[in-house]
Amino acid sequence: MIKIMADSTCDLSLEIIAKYDIGIAPLTIQIEGIIHRDKIDIDPDTFYSILENLREEPSTSMPSPAEYTKIFNEAIQDGYTEILCICMSSGTSAAYQSAVIARELFLEENPQITVPIYIVDSKSMSHGSGWLILKSCRLREDGASFEDLIAFNEKYKTRVKHFLSVDDLNRLIKSGRISSLGGFFGKLLHIKPIMTMKNGRGAVVAKERGQKKVIAHYVREFIKRNNPELNDFIIIGYTSDIRIAEELEYKLVNEGTFKGDIYIMQMGVAVGTHVGLRGISMFFMEKNKTDHRLWGV
Repeated sequence: MIKIMADSTCDLSLEIIAKYDIGIAPLTIQIEGIIHRDKIDIDPDTFYSILENLREEPSTSMPSPAEYTKIFNEAIQDGYTEILCICMSSGTSAAYQSAVIARELFLEENPQITVPIYIVDSKSMSHGSGWLILKSCRLREDGASFEDLIAFNEKYKTRVKHFLSVDDLNRLIKSGRISSLGGFFGKLLHIKPIMTMKNGRGAVVAKERGQKKVIAHYVREFIKRNNPELNDFIIIGYTSDIRIAEELEYKLVNEGTFKGDIYIMQMGVAVGTHVGLRGISMFFMEKNKTDHRLWGV
């Protein structure tokens, strides 16, 4: 039996987490002096409803090694014989390093335990790692072995395509994702930056004026990049306005002719702290990266 686990930035829905018994190590979020565990002590809708009125910017912290070892112990007690942990990119969070430390401490303190534990640095953020986790769960259902799942994640993790755009540039400016000057002109011109992942870190790859052009950009890029052999599902993420996600879903079905499953899932508090209101994202497996020299991304 293979246990699949992750940190809470994977942003998978509670229904998916329950269906596949995915272990989640929560990040913590400090909101005006109060510590909350992501997905446990505060839900996204509550967070987004108060975000604009907070006196101080919220901050996030990685899961402690103890959060991971707790899941290791529970998995072994539940009869799991192998553990696969898929973490947010080490380039954007220390969650991966914390999981590695947890594994080393756990095996050192429990030399009698022979259950293998493998930690994946997903090189992804939010539903990007979520895509790998959900795909791994589906492959496990189809009979994939522990070694098969490790090989799949290591081979394809850098080919999960990320698109993320935001409504408010201020948070990207404060986090250093874009320059203050670029943000200033972006606000004046109502330009929305579109980000992806490059070498495990976020990077702005396009700018569109207005939400409709952002959605058109997503659909156009999906049609160009889609890997139909691996994309039996797409994940659309949103922060505070599900209607944007539903519009993107409609366009993908009617203009992109995608016939697989489309999951609409809300970004959690840990990710939403940096993305802000009206964020919209899309995640899927793209064609071989060597094609990028033709696309310029």
